[in-house]
Amino acid sequence: MPRVDWEHVKRALAFREPARVTEPVASRAAVAAVLRDGDPGLEILFIRRAEHEGDPWSGQMGFPGGRAEPGEDDLFRTAVRETREETGIDLTRDTERLGRLDEVRAMARMRPVDLAITPFVFRHRSRGEAVLSEEVRSLHWLPLDGILAPGAQSTMPYDYQGTTVEFPCLRYDGLVIWGLTYRMFSNFRTLLEAA
Repeated sequence: MPRVDWEHVKRALAFREPARVTEPVASRAAVAAVLRDGDPGLEILFIRRAEHEGDPWSGQMGFPGGRAEPGEDDLFRTAVRETREETGIDLTRDTERLGRLDEVRAMARMRPVDLAITPFVFRHRSRGEAVLSEEVRSLHWLPLDGILAPGAQSTMPYDYQGTTVEFPCLRYDGLVIWGLTYRMFSNFRTLLEAA
């Protein structure tokens, strides 16, 4: 794939209407796939979640975001609110909303969760300092071309009920991106390839 630029991203997101989770779910969530200009190309934001007992995604890499609050019908606002709460990044300033990716049905420990997640894609023009909440252990701006490269594709072992299962993942600079976030990013990669 040639180097990804802003026009490429916009074409990819306009390529087709994002899929929606059509079956009823108990709750909905939204995440923000935030892109910015970096050196030498576009960068995309990932967070490492803090370790919390009872959190099925504890310690994993992901996009900032979370569940909609009661009465919060606009999932775009959920993505903006959660990103500000988790990282201090204000997506209402110096930011362009570029589009959405396919909604995904959440999975945790190989089981479906009664939750649908909508990923929104943003172009962020500010390089201000992040302020991490207690929910976030670290923040990572990764080069988009680097994690799209074939060399970033990998697998990871996951122990499930006494059996080791190999899951697809991305590996970059010692980080492992798998599960829900890998599924969302793979949708983005598919759109970029199609565009």
